[in-house]
Amino acid sequence: MTAEPMTDASAGPGEITFIFDRAKVSVVGRPGETLLESARRGGMTPPFSCEAGNCGTCMAKLTEGTATMRVNDALDDDEVEDGYVLTCQAVPDTAVVIVDYDDV
Repeated sequence: MTAEPMTDASAGPGEITFIFDRAKVSVVGRPGETLLESARRGGMTPPFSCEAGNCGTCMAKLTEGTATMRVNDALDDDEVEDGYVLTCQAVPDTAVVIVDYDDV
């Protein structure tokens, strides 16, 4: 059984765009998939290490849309307020999300 991508803003992502090393790639979101998983599925090789929300290696800035982090043991409140997320833990909340790894 193949999961259908979510296209309703209340249900999750439609399109996720990643900016990394000045390249831009867009993928259709999948339910429950983290931003890191989506970026890797799109052929990108963004930084990551622990994949547990502890180290901050996968940090990126959301320039559009929102995401909820399952765990955040690395970012302080000011970073989160400024739009930074741990992509290994962040699941999109909105239909359109833009993730900028270069703005870290």
